[in-house]
Amino acid sequence: MTTKPKPRRESALTAHRERLRSRGLQRVEVQVRGDDAPLVRAVAAALADPERAAETRALLRGRFAPTPTRSLKDLLASAPLAGIELERSHDTGRVVDL
Repeated sequence: MTTKPKPRRESALTAHRERLRSRGLQRVEVQVRGDDAPLVRAVAAALADPERAAETRALLRGRFAPTPTRSLKDLLASAPLAGIELERSHDTGRVVDL
């Protein structure tokens, strides 16, 4: 049983995608309404432009990125402690009759 060689077009496509991946790029396909297609293309172009990429990323992350969750330790560390009594009384407890 012999294996069939890959068609040249498929191997060229595979090589192209591998070159993109080596440059840190990833192919993404989205479906949007026809009216929104130019907007999505403009956003992609702004992200690809070295002069606008940082500002565009910051703008998009500020609007659409999920808010990071904070741990209980972080919440307690940021809590205002002014006016809170942190000393405990040295009460020995109640007397228990046996």
